Amino acid sequence: MATEQSKMKAWLYSDTTGGLENNLSFTSEARTPPALRNDDVLITVLSASLNPADYKLPEMGLLMRKLVIGTPASPGMDFCGRVVATGPDATNFSPDQLVYGNLGKPCQFGTLGELIVASASLLVHLPEGVEVDHAATLGVTGQTAYQSLKGYVSANDKVFINGGSGGCGIFAIQIAKVMGCHVTTTCSAKNVEFCRGLGADEVIDYTAEEDLVASLCERGVVFDHIVDHIGYPAALYHQSHHYLAPGKTFVQVGAPGVGTFAGRMLLPGFLGGGKRKYVVFVTKNSREDLVQLGEWVQKGAIKVQLDTAYELEDAVKAFKQLRSGRARGKIIVHVAKS
Repeated sequence: MATEQSKMKAWLYSDTTGGLENNLSFTSEARTPPALRNDDVLITVLSASLNPADYKLPEMGLLMRKLVIGTPASPGMDFCGRVVATGPDATNFSPDQLVYGNLGKPCQFGTLGELIVASASLLVHLPEGVEVDHAATLGVTGQTAYQSLKGYVSANDKVFINGGSGGCGIFAIQIAKVMGCHVTTTCSAKNVEFCRGLGADEVIDYTAEEDLVASLCERGVVFDHIVDHIGYPAALYHQSHHYLAPGKTFVQVGAPGVGTFAGRMLLPGFLGGGKRKYVVFVTKNSREDLVQLGEWVQKGAIKVQLDTAYELEDAVKAFKQLRSGRARGKIIVHVAKS
């Protein structure tokens, strides 16, 4: 090890039966990451941001946990922390610097352990004036929102974002506005003013809309891009040619299950399927995108919305809040003291 610390505090799991959060155990005797190699950077995690993927991927089965992740493991991928030590090729970083990023996938030494190892190629220095908790949220939801728009939209485009008050939607509304787009989004009645406050030009209360798809069809072909974070109504993609311009893209970010993705991808247009380009979104870990997101936060162009910040000892409560689907903004866990 590049540090004298041989044990650390961490939440660990080996099984996910009944839900990952019901299998977490806390210890102050967890083993620390192995010796640093190449461009590895050892980091003390100050804040971790939770995402649904943190429990959904480990819950995919025993092979995922044993062969991809390795157990016992700590959950969590998003972080902001302090550099402890560096590998021989991590020349752009030095101890005590504050950095943020994303581990890219669930791994054995996740961000609900005090120490993690990340590649220097995907680490970003914390911009002056940006809060640690805020930077910790940018890895998954920030990159997802940005990449679901980047390369698809231009200034003055009209964008429809289905699900504007969730973690990705909150970022997507703001990023689309930064990119110069007109934004229409959906949410429940209680979040209408919240989404307007994020910059949405038009907010549709889906709980009051008798038939959202029919309502969109009545508008005609007005949208240049669609991002769907929730996967319903079921006909939203199949009927999208009535409101999404030819040659434009319907990006599927989230859905209730794989059946939504499969049904929308596989049903041909002549049998009632969608007639617009359909993309199942997969986030790519990009240092360039993380830098851009950090700059936008620093300038105030994007405001990070936090739901609740928990201390490390309350991580199980944080996961239960995440799974409830009631969070409006990001859920943070304070892992180590700054």
